[in-house]
Amino acid sequence: MSNRAFITGVSGLELTGAERDFIRAVRPWGFILFKRNVDTPAQVARLVGELRATVGEADAPVLIDQEGGRVQRLGPPLWPAYPPGAVFGSLYDRDPALGLKAARLSNRLIAADLAELGITVDCLPLADVPVAGADNVIGNRAYGTEPAKVADIARAVTEGLQQGGVLPVLKHIPGHGRATADSHFRLPTVDTPRAELERTDFAAFIPLNDLPMAMTAHVVFSALDPAQPATTSATIIEQVIRGRIGFQGLLMSDDVSMNALAGSIAERTRAIVAAGCDMVLHCNGKLDEMREVASQTPELSGKALQRAVKALASRKPPVPFDRKAARVELDALVEQAGVA
Repeated sequence: MSNRAFITGVSGLELTGAERDFIRAVRPWGFILFKRNVDTPAQVARLVGELRATVGEADAPVLIDQEGGRVQRLGPPLWPAYPPGAVFGSLYDRDPALGLKAARLSNRLIAADLAELGITVDCLPLADVPVAGADNVIGNRAYGTEPAKVADIARAVTEGLQQGGVLPVLKHIPGHGRATADSHFRLPTVDTPRAELERTDFAAFIPLNDLPMAMTAHVVFSALDPAQPATTSATIIEQVIRGRIGFQGLLMSDDVSMNALAGSIAERTRAIVAAGCDMVLHCNGKLDEMREVASQTPELSGKALQRAVKALASRKPPVPFDRKAARVELDALVEQAGVA
């Protein structure tokens, strides 16, 4: 039996009976965890195991947003705090090798935390290039404001995750850095000319187009498609994400339940699939919405299935490292950066 082309959240620290029945019946491709799903390491590991056992897939991908800074689903006191992306950028400005080293170390350590819990996918790196006046939803999560620097640090972030046996998800393609609104709450529109988008926003993603997975931006680019955000725009997905940027991996939507998207959950899901996303992401754990998403997503097949299989196959066993020494080295580098 095939999996359906969606990734789902769940409501709490363990599965409800209704969630188990739903997962067994519709077989989502993967799962994503949030703070509402996190209590202790033992509890998270149990939940991850329960998700995989219920769907009947020992290697079903389990995702999380564990960036560092203000986006950490696993945090103190049971998990370490990690620096935001801006710290790597600050170090890079002083010495590129230091910035890249810190990015690699931080994410190798994050990968070790995740691997202990059975979490196999982290929604990183960001290749968003912020501009003055943009909404702070990206803010200090970004690695910098120069595309080449952003791509360089994003590659080091990716290497750290992959060395720890965790798959990366490139986000938010083709760029969220110019958005003047938080797409969790309303739809941002970017009116920048295409030539400037290509020079800046898209340029940060092009060197990363070999990554196994990417997540779309709920952002309208009026120069490309004045009617639809990238997530539901066949024009942007075909011409920019697959075309100009050249990304050929598994393409997932950002969260279908975010307020940037219009219409019912079912209508949004149909639009995401029709536009060319391989996978629909639904995060809030509301079972009625999960059922709507499942009802409108196809079984994985064709190119989407090939990309999904290839993405999972790209995960390698962790490379041994000295965890304690890596943390000491990272802390010393962060102190040098002098960025909160």
